[in-house]
Amino acid sequence: MAQESQRTILAIGAHCGDVEVTCGAVLAKHHKLADRIAILHLTLGEGGNPNMTPQAYGEQKRREAEAAAEVIGAQPIFAPYRDGELPDTEAVRRYVADVIRQVKPTHIITHWRHSIHKDHAATHAIVNDAVLLASLEGVVTSHPRHRGVRGIYYAENWEDPENFKPYLYVDVSEELETWKETVTQYQFIKGGISSFPYLEYYEALARVRGAEAGKRYAVAFDIDPFEKKRTVDSLP
Repeated sequence: MAQESQRTILAIGAHCGDVEVTCGAVLAKHHKLADRIAILHLTLGEGGNPNMTPQAYGEQKRREAEAAAEVIGAQPIFAPYRDGELPDTEAVRRYVADVIRQVKPTHIITHWRHSIHKDHAATHAIVNDAVLLASLEGVVTSHPRHRGVRGIYYAENWEDPENFKPYLYVDVSEELETWKETVTQYQFIKGGISSFPYLEYYEALARVRGAEAGKRYAVAFDIDPFEKKRTVDSLP
């Protein structure tokens, strides 16, 4: 693939595992297309195992995230924030803006705006503001400004359902097995921590979205309402 047509996808999740389970198949597909993939984990999700201390489980989640990134062909980046305590502040926005400037993404994937999990909702607000900050010359961080983000896409998460409406469908029929290998690097996906059937739920969801899109399996994204427009000279 020519260098000028190569994309850089930056997926930003509130916790390790969030983006892999929701859109890991899409990331794997873009890796096969020779695009660059990076995943920013704003927290480790270290508070999610009642049988382990946050420190011990956080260390485990970091190892799992690194293993998942290797399968999917992604660069993992770990922010210094705590699970359940992600600050919705200017300082975090500047941190994320600097990561955006460093990675230089053409496309960003993150959480939808409404969620039952406060970290997910905070991530949505942080990322959208950080994209603007990263583009401004007057905002000083460790890296020069980046204005090349073509779009922000919101992944479908069972915790972020309110007003989420599938808009963009990506065929992942050939990536489903890679996705399974990716997400099962995480213990919480394989079982034994949560009673929620993550693997079965997201595989079934991909089948439903695939049926809607006329494919075997697909992943759906939403975008901001003001982006949902087309301008044409005549009816297509």
